[in-house]
Amino acid sequence: MPITIRPLTADDFDRWKILWHGYLTFYRHPVTDAQTKELWDRLMSGDELFCLVACNGADEVIGIVQYLFQPTTWTVRDKCYLQDLFVDPDARIGGAGRALIEAVYEKATAAGASEVYWNTQHFNSIARVLYDRVGELTPFIKYRKML
Repeated sequence: MPITIRPLTADDFDRWKILWHGYLTFYRHPVTDAQTKELWDRLMSGDELFCLVACNGADEVIGIVQYLFQPTTWTVRDKCYLQDLFVDPDARIGGAGRALIEAVYEKATAAGASEVYWNTQHFNSIARVLYDRVGELTPFIKYRKML
């Protein structure tokens, strides 16, 4: 079935919210309705956070990818952080994940970014099969302090 990629629109809210919550459930990371609304508003503004959707042949949204650009001290060009990627479990293995990643690559290239990078959990073994094909595993270990 053909996959098309397009920018998120206001009409996509209901389906986006289902996929967003599916992503959060997978990573066991709850957010409030207020946080979801704030994210939606930021995505709709198109100023700092961006979202593309994957649609199947019936033009149903089956996947989302959210990304942003950020300056870096190591290059004069921004980097692109692919922050959230989720495809409906019933639509996986159909190429939507790869198409979304490649669409972010195109957006990053057009914006003059020096690289696209993302994180995933070590237990996300199914997605990591795709990630090993479309990206390069780095040796970095992530540390953080929640504030």
